[in-house]
Amino acid sequence: MGKISLDLIRKLKVETGAPVIRVKKVLEEVGGGEKKAFEILQKEGFERAATKQGRETSQGLVETYVHHSGKIVSVVELFCETDFVARNELFKNLAHDLALQVASMGAKDANDLIGQEFIRDPNKKVGDLVKEVIAKTGENVRIGRIYRVELGK
Repeated sequence: MGKISLDLIRKLKVETGAPVIRVKKVLEEVGGGEKKAFEILQKEGFERAATKQGRETSQGLVETYVHHSGKIVSVVELFCETDFVARNELFKNLAHDLALQVASMGAKDANDLIGQEFIRDPNKKVGDLVKEVIAKTGENVRIGRIYRVELGK
């Protein structure tokens, strides 16, 4: 195995939210294989996310999305533990993606939404997106109320 590049370590850190030292160690364990390292780090992140589920979420934001036709609007309430994370771009992007998902696919409630395939990447479930943000921020994140209004319906 050759030397592991800093660019690869940095890339996996950003994609998984894992600490640099852990990324380097996993890359060394798998002989520098990026795909295998990503799978291991993502699995560890999801396991960490599961331990955070019971924590209180009293901060967050409300995101809206209006379809370009102007005939569909969605509103998503997204919660986290601290105001610091609520202002984080990662959290804001998740809220936007969820509002886009609701406008495009509809959902009765948060549980229905979590089980849907993500419209931008059908290989992922919406629940996986939430788990990724939990793993990267280290805070519990949960979807609150969701609404979708379509003109005439």
